[in-house]
Amino acid sequence: MSQVGTRSDTGLAIAMRISISRLARRLRVEQRIGVGGPDPALSDIQLAALSALERHEAMTPGELAEYEKVQPPSMTRVIAVLEERGLVRRSAHPTDRRQVVLTVTDEGRALVDRVRRRKEAWLTQRIQELSPEEVGILRSATPILEKLSQA
Repeated sequence: MSQVGTRSDTGLAIAMRISISRLARRLRVEQRIGVGGPDPALSDIQLAALSALERHEAMTPGELAEYEKVQPPSMTRVIAVLEERGLVRRSAHPTDRRQVVLTVTDEGRALVDRVRRRKEAWLTQRIQELSPEEVGILRSATPILEKLSQA
């Protein structure tokens, strides 16, 4: 999109949506390539749930569904796949017998790490292709993008 098209807030929003969507799609392709192995790649929500569990150490299924902004029945299916593949484990909740706690297995942690490293390597390569000025702009924009992503 031209500089003229991004002068209005709506034009900027359109340009950002398109660019961010393209970038996210390219990173998902790297994710799928990076998983490899005989097992099929995880879906986006499966990998997101696994990554969230890895970051938070332990969560209940309800907490994970809330965190990922999906309905509990959908998260139940996601958890079942992750558990079946040996990527997460269930254990009794320490204070509530009605609940379970989900944690990532060593295999799940290794998978998340491989996917992250592959995505970061791809993105690092793209950043190295930019001019120093463009890299500076990205450094300045990163906190703003983070703020938008948390809104």
